[in-house]
Amino acid sequence: MELKKLSISLVVVLVLVLVLQILSAVDFDPYRILGVSRTSSQADIKKAYKKLAREWHPDKNKDPGAEDKFIQISKAYEILSNEEKRSNFDRYGDVGENQGYPQQQQHRQFHHFHESFYFDESFFHFPFNSERRDSFDEKYLLHFSHYVNEIVPDSFKKPYLIKITSDWCFSCIHIEPVWKEVVQELEVLGVGIGVVHAGYERRLAHHLGAHSTPSILGLINGKISFFHNAVIRENLRQFVESLLPGNLIEKITDKSYVQFLSNWKKENKPHVLLFDHMPVVPLLYKLTAFAYRDYLSFGYVYVGLRGTEELSRQYNINVYTPTMMIFKEHIDKPADVIQAREMKKQLIDDFLSQNKFLLAARLTSQKLFRELCPVKKSHRQRKYCVVLLTGEGDKFAKTYEAFVAFALANTKDTVRFVHIYNDRQRDFAHALLMDDEKYWGKSAVAILERRNNVGRVVYKILEDAWEGSEEDNFILLDRLAQLRTDPGLLSSDTVLPDLNDELAPVFFLRWLYSAIEYVSDCWDSVFHNNWREMMPLLSLIFSALFILFGTVIVQAFSDSSDERDSPLPQKEDPSEKNEKNDTTFSKENRIPKKGFVEVTELTDVTYTSNLVRLRPGHMNVVLILSNPTKTSLLQKFALEVYTFTGSSCLHFSFLSLDKHREWLEYLLEFAQDAAPIPYQYDKHFLERDYTGYVLALNGHKKYFCLFKPHRSGDEGGTMGSSEDYDPLLPTGEARGKSSCSPGSKQIRNKLSKLSLWMERLLEGSLQRFYIPSWPALD
Repeated sequence: MELKKLSISLVVVLVLVLVLQILSAVDFDPYRILGVSRTSSQADIKKAYKKLAREWHPDKNKDPGAEDKFIQISKAYEILSNEEKRSNFDRYGDVGENQGYPQQQQHRQFHHFHESFYFDESFFHFPFNSERRDSFDEKYLLHFSHYVNEIVPDSFKKPYLIKITSDWCFSCIHIEPVWKEVVQELEVLGVGIGVVHAGYERRLAHHLGAHSTPSILGLINGKISFFHNAVIRENLRQFVESLLPGNLIEKITDKSYVQFLSNWKKENKPHVLLFDHMPVVPLLYKLTAFAYRDYLSFGYVYVGLRGTEELSRQYNINVYTPTMMIFKEHIDKPADVIQAREMKKQLIDDFLSQNKFLLAARLTSQKLFRELCPVKKSHRQRKYCVVLLTGEGDKFAKTYEAFVAFALANTKDTVRFVHIYNDRQRDFAHALLMDDEKYWGKSAVAILERRNNVGRVVYKILEDAWEGSEEDNFILLDRLAQLRTDPGLLSSDTVLPDLNDELAPVFFLRWLYSAIEYVSDCWDSVFHNNWREMMPLLSLIFSALFILFGTVIVQAFSDSSDERDSPLPQKEDPSEKNEKNDTTFSKENRIPKKGFVEVTELTDVTYTSNLVRLRPGHMNVVLILSNPTKTSLLQKFALEVYTFTGSSCLHFSFLSLDKHREWLEYLLEFAQDAAPIPYQYDKHFLERDYTGYVLALNGHKKYFCLFKPHRSGDEGGTMGSSEDYDPLLPTGEARGKSSCSPGSKQIRNKLSKLSLWMERLLEGSLQRFYIPSWPALD
């Protein structure tokens, strides 16, 4: 009984200890203190901290607890602003008190504490413990800054295989055995490996475009490609091989090896041949070719293939052992050879790094010049460059071959032999030779040492031109021997200009390559990458297509509508008042096509063409004026209708009231609400003032719209109605008894509302007055 009570007491104590640890862990929550969520960005955290710091600063806040509050805010920001501390808090609830202990030790203590309570997940066969599950991936974990600053630049030398994982991911657990096997195989060959935990590196996971776990992607040359097949060893291996460019290695046979090795002069690179009995190029060799593609050209010889016997016999190849050869200026004999049953990456790297350059490489770019002739760092690290300044062609072939032979016989770590073509690097040659006449049309040799990165060098030019004779060899050998004891031999000083990049592609090819790469990226993104990343681009493309084709379709329907709405005159029904051809001009562009308004006079000569036989859908806007008011009204008329001159269906004319009053009186009879009254003369006939009236005449439909001029005191002229029109009233007796003085300003005010009337005319909302036929204009 006492033993039972003791066990119960022990359990209670352990439970209390567990509760106290949990309470101590959740007592200080930096997210709660700053008032931000666990998914908040650094910008949001910084913004919240500044706001709270200003509010609770002890110098500004006199609250007794302000100082403690300010300390908590500062501590919370210190944790959340540091990605590593924030990750530790998210994962383990660590707020920084145990920073002195190794992280793995803290994990073990936490793990053993749970094991004492039998909380191990393996009891349920549920391996979600991050320490046990991710122990293999720990050394490959990537952070955002590490990825941007190191992994991306390194991807130009080797491809990377990156896995995106997270906690509570069933599929992640399923692929772990295959992932471990592939990583152990590919890492030895030179493939970079990375692991991103989406729960703790959300920013990096989002940057990579991985919105689900598990995801596997490849990175090469800074470009991301997603893996979409089943996670098995062969698929992952093929995926890595597919990341590499397809033109890295050339298949070599007896017929092609001479041409391949002879390209050293054109490419300015040593050439490497690998002899192996495998029909497929090994992945290790492909990765090596990618890493050294800027320095070496690679070829592969399958010794078991018919057509390679002569090549194997010439270079005495053991067909049962992989052999690697490097050829430089001489293709009949390799410059260096290695042979091993198992080609290891370290062995190949050491072999190639010692043979990256030709015996006398040509300086084709500033980058190559800096590598071959590095800046002097100390007296023990002096690097001298012996430069042959020569020309191209058979004339200089002998001197160049003699220089290469000298370089082959005097290869030392402190001396590099290079050459340039004077015609291709004129500025460089001029800075050294100073256009000395004794070197014109000849070769010269200069010994130089770079002093800084801005081009300053000290140098010495051999007194005589270089011809490759034995005497020249002795002189050059003597100068190099003197340099060992007397560096002051290099007495001349100058600043060299940057070299031209001779092997850079022309602008058109660079543009073409960029376009092909961009199209390839878009194609891969559309058909393989996450659609969430492609939505903005797809939305833009579909919007542009919709606008383009929508405009074309609308224009096509508009053109067909215009053709439909313009039938022959004999097929029209005069009784239809609302046909589309009455207002087709309102759909056209009304932007003025000229800088003036073309107004013609309506006379008996132009009457038939400008009105009677006016084409369907066209209208003639006629201004009524008299000789005294002609100038003022025409100026105002032009201003009011100028914005409507862009329509090809509107014509503008004026009619002289002094000449054609009877014609106008006849038309106005039809502008009354009642039936037309008999035409009659009275004593006020000649006193009626119709100046400023505007008629829109539709010659084909035989109707017109009327604009009556604005009278002072009214809100505006009438827009086509005749409610206040009284043709029997003389001038000065109209509504309002307003007098029409001959003043220019008052005359111009008659047309002040004409532009509004024109708008309604184009809308088709004006009242129309039909006539049986157009009267003659005598």
